[in-house]
Amino acid sequence: MTPKNENTILIVDDEDIVLESCRRVLQADGFETLLASSAEEALGMMAQRLPVALLMDIKMPERDGIYLIGQIREKGVEIPVIVMTGYPTSETIAEAAQMGATTLISKPFTPDELVETVRRVLNKEIRPVFTSA
Repeated sequence: MTPKNENTILIVDDEDIVLESCRRVLQADGFETLLASSAEEALGMMAQRLPVALLMDIKMPERDGIYLIGQIREKGVEIPVIVMTGYPTSETIAEAAQMGATTLISKPFTPDELVETVRRVLNKEIRPVFTSA
């Protein structure tokens, strides 16, 4: 994997509307964004350009967010992972936390909640613990 791009957030979600909404919000706040609609696509992108953080849905068809977190941690990549979910079950939260996710933001969230969560994670104001925006 290549060195981190200090201003790029990789957004991973199987819903185009979520990808586009997050992209618009984060770009308006000065971030560059990469968009992936699957875990496999995200892994391919990360092999080319390592983002400063990963914003990803936990529930996706085929390979889910837990798989993606496991793959990046297995490769030794230590970037913050912000998990988005509309279905925050205790089992999913526990598994994501165990795999090394940094924080959780529950869908639906406001643009301000998204930006605040990303900024807090990048400024290391959030340690690897789950919080709800």
